[in-house]
Amino acid sequence: MRKQLSVTFACFFFVSATAFAQSWKPYEKIAKEKTYRKSDCVTLLDSTLVSVQPTGQGSFAVCKVIKVQTPKGAVTNRIIKYDYDPLTAYAEFKHATIYRADGRVEELDVKKTCDYAAPARAIYWGARQIMLEVGALQPGDIVDYEIAKKGFTYALLGAGEEDDSRFIPPMRGQFYDIVPFWSTVPTVCKVYKVSIPMEKEMQFQFYQGECTSSMRYEDGRKAYTFVMEKMMPFAKEPNMVDLFDAAPKLMMSSTPQWEDKSLWFNKVNEDYGSFAPFPAAQKKVDELIKGKKTEMEKIAVLTHWVADNIRYSGISMGKGEGYTLHNTEMNYTDRCGVCKDIAGTLISFLRMAGFEAYPAMTMAGSRVESIPADHFNHCVAVVKLSNGTYMPLDPTWVPFCRELWSSAEQQQNYLPGVPEGSDLCITPVSAPENHYVRIKADNRLEADGTLRGTFTLTAEGQSDSNIRRIFTTGFQSEWKNTMERQLLAISPKARLLSVDYGKNPKDYQSAPIKITFRYEIPDYALKGEKEMFFRPMVMNNLYNQVRSYLRIDTSVENRKYGFKDGCSRLVELDETIQLPAGYQLVSDSRNETMQGTGADFEGSLMQKGNKVLLHNRLALKKRVYEASDWTSFRNAVNAHKAYDNYLVIKK
Repeated sequence: MRKQLSVTFACFFFVSATAFAQSWKPYEKIAKEKTYRKSDCVTLLDSTLVSVQPTGQGSFAVCKVIKVQTPKGAVTNRIIKYDYDPLTAYAEFKHATIYRADGRVEELDVKKTCDYAAPARAIYWGARQIMLEVGALQPGDIVDYEIAKKGFTYALLGAGEEDDSRFIPPMRGQFYDIVPFWSTVPTVCKVYKVSIPMEKEMQFQFYQGECTSSMRYEDGRKAYTFVMEKMMPFAKEPNMVDLFDAAPKLMMSSTPQWEDKSLWFNKVNEDYGSFAPFPAAQKKVDELIKGKKTEMEKIAVLTHWVADNIRYSGISMGKGEGYTLHNTEMNYTDRCGVCKDIAGTLISFLRMAGFEAYPAMTMAGSRVESIPADHFNHCVAVVKLSNGTYMPLDPTWVPFCRELWSSAEQQQNYLPGVPEGSDLCITPVSAPENHYVRIKADNRLEADGTLRGTFTLTAEGQSDSNIRRIFTTGFQSEWKNTMERQLLAISPKARLLSVDYGKNPKDYQSAPIKITFRYEIPDYALKGEKEMFFRPMVMNNLYNQVRSYLRIDTSVENRKYGFKDGCSRLVELDETIQLPAGYQLVSDSRNETMQGTGADFEGSLMQKGNKVLLHNRLALKKRVYEASDWTSFRNAVNAHKAYDNYLVIKK
């Protein structure tokens, strides 16, 4: 069958987009095979044909043919939607046809297409959707449609022009694309074909899978074609890495290397004057760095001020939505924007303080490959230190955070736009000790089952930010209620007697957070005739919001793909429990240690005199893990969670 399909595909490569889309009928027979029978719908053909102009502008013919197989599939496909950004692209339905199961053919009126503002949150840049109502469908019906689009794939820069020049990519003359070769529904055939001028060079790589590929000379142009047959829905795993890091994908670019993009990114912002000084901003910079002696003190105070004072809110401001960063005057005056506006403000501040600083592009959430196809969704900053190295800074992700670069972004690629050019960089792993959370409890269990005692919570890095959020962004009137909720998560009978915040908890820069609780919990232990049952308090739902690893399903034995946690982290839990007179711990003492590539663990439980001593130390070493790290991560986390079991004491 593969050979037969390949011959059929070869015919398609030389026909028009419309004819290409109409050549789906051989696949209808394949869709009747056992593999597809239980699917609500099957995509018979998913094809994209691209014609690239010398300017880099692309004209796309997006064709899809979908066969409905169940009532659920009929409902799912009764409306067709397609997203585009009018600043950089134009999209329209060319045709839409329904081939009814009873043999009737219905042409839909594409003039009835609805074009409306796309749903948005936090960033309102004018993105739109086109929508065509297909209407009622029945199992056996086939929907065949084509969408024509011109522009470039990722709407990262709006020039604000009304003519076709707005469809030319920002890096003029260059073309790139990132093509997912996965789907949520079974697909008999997926084809991507791009035709470029003969004088252009194109590099590409297919990742995480295989496809049939070719390069041919057609009508004085180069044509690259990629085909995948019998593409089934990608089987995801819980907490796995982004699909772009696990599922099959094609990346292609006419840009030779990342250094070229780095140089361009630097020039486009310097030419635009994004970081020109502004008198009011200069006054604020002078005020902030006054009395600061070292470069790190100055960098820290500027980063924190920008992070804490520029609100994240993206509205369309015309020219410069994307690669071109808005200027200092606009950013400082408006005090709001998206990541590039916040990063741009910091770069301007750093320059006004005498530093060399530049913008950088990064991808929050997934990997960036060596092929220079722009896989970026976030803007940050880099500053040149006195030793000549560049340090990344991200004010968008560190409001009220003791870090300058959020470790929730560790192991993340970024490309600095520096005057000498740069290759793709990656942020290092942040040691677990940088993000510790420590709970040390001293408790006394009474004969009536009441638990009385204190515990002290300390935290640093991302753990500090998570715990401190109520103080830095919440109302002070809610502070005590929030502390009480931590105890009520342990027992609805818990009573908070006092809480000591130490220094002002809003002052996150002076020291790691430290909070001491004093409490009593009636009926904490379940009583028998001569025995009592209770869970160690430090293991009992206490500050679970900072223990993101608890949300990872460690019952899964094996993993095929990498997985993610919120951040590397060190969790240290210690508890001393004074027992009522005459009671002894029934279970044997425990003492265990394990080490691995993903995590380390050490734990102990024992009785000394009339006290039970619990110690638990879990070190999670990364944010993004390889599949090979799963065994050590799983074993360490499961060993850690095992100390949450009930303890039995007898008289």
